[in-house]
Amino acid sequence: MSRVVVVGGGFGGMAAAARLAKLGHDVTLLERSPRLGGALSTVEQDGFAWDAGASTTLLPAVVRDLFRKSGRPLEREVDLQPLDLVREHRFEDGTSLALPGGSRAAQLAAFETLGAGLGHQWVEHVASYGETWELLRREWFERAFDADVAPREMTSLLESRESLQKRLRRTFRDERLRLVAGHRLVMDGHHLRDVPVFAGVDVYLEQRFGAWTVPGGLAALGAAMADRLALRNVDVRTGASATDLVLRAGRVAAVRTDDGEVDADLVVVAIDPRRLPALATYVRRTTPAFPPVVCHVGLAGGPGLELPDLPHEVVVHGDPHIVVRTGGRAPDGAAAWTVLARGRLVEDLLTALARRGIDLRRRVITRRDRSPRDLVDAWGGSPHGLQWAGPRSAGTRLGPRTPIAGVLAAGAHATTGSGLPFAGLSAALVAETVGRAERRVL
Repeated sequence: MSRVVVVGGGFGGMAAAARLAKLGHDVTLLERSPRLGGALSTVEQDGFAWDAGASTTLLPAVVRDLFRKSGRPLEREVDLQPLDLVREHRFEDGTSLALPGGSRAAQLAAFETLGAGLGHQWVEHVASYGETWELLRREWFERAFDADVAPREMTSLLESRESLQKRLRRTFRDERLRLVAGHRLVMDGHHLRDVPVFAGVDVYLEQRFGAWTVPGGLAALGAAMADRLALRNVDVRTGASATDLVLRAGRVAAVRTDDGEVDADLVVVAIDPRRLPALATYVRRTTPAFPPVVCHVGLAGGPGLELPDLPHEVVVHGDPHIVVRTGGRAPDGAAAWTVLARGRLVEDLLTALARRGIDLRRRVITRRDRSPRDLVDAWGGSPHGLQWAGPRSAGTRLGPRTPIAGVLAAGAHATTGSGLPFAGLSAALVAETVGRAERRVL
């Protein structure tokens, strides 16, 4: 039986720990904060509760596979539900788009409301990612990439110098379609000029699989994962801050913490590798994708204070780029919404939102503002992982293997990238690489 230490208690770390424990390894998980979950947690204040990070996820099969292969099925733990509407986009020219998910025909009809022919342009763009997704799924997301044996199509994709920004400008004359196609990456803190073309595959995933959420918040998924770790007898140590890796004869032997060393045969790093000096040298040229400005608000309803009828997510394009998310937990008659922003914010966020046609200011009962620095300090890093540094920057990410023998990487900063499903895929890659306890791969 291998002694495995997982560093980081976010979703990627918890998923890796659960999978490895089910494979028979003796797993210890170290988390610097007092509780597990990272960005997959809840912010609470005055009887209101908001998702601390993401409120929706793609690729529900990734989460279902995790629960099935670590214990009981997801459906017995968490109610993961599809959203009919992925989000609403509002543009500066006064037009808007209600974007459905999980249906090519529905998206075709939705984009046709913006102008004749735009629907066909959109679905053709999305369809162009079909083969890309299948290639990425086989050679990148579900298998540890090896340039020596990877098919030529995969290496060509990774070596392409074309940016997503260039592709979108060439494909769409209508700026609104470019804004919709790049939205998720912009909100994750990337500059489209530096994003590789293949990273735009998320529009294909939204159209094919839709967007999913948990009523009351995705934090329920984090709580279910914490319970799964207890079921699998993972030794969870919260308040345990890892400071470095201990190497002996070129191989990892332990994790150094503020309270001493924790011996290990294998270590899974599910935090920003810059926080560990032994790994930092290998990622010194990378930059984290910082979180947006966040404002959680508790809103009053009732006569004279009727709330706008908004879907789960509304994107208000412009500068700043603002997103409104509904669906938090609130007392009867009230609502818990979250407002996020990127770009040039020269006034209060709710004032900026009011100027764009959604005025919540008179309805605010309670408010919690969080700056990007607040979020990074709270989570020990950015849940958005690494910022793309150019179309050919995929190779700057570690994982599942790293240059240090016995050390693997998972989570938002690893190869597969940020977002709940991709953190889950990184954990599956780690488990596949390590294998069952009776055999050693590394």
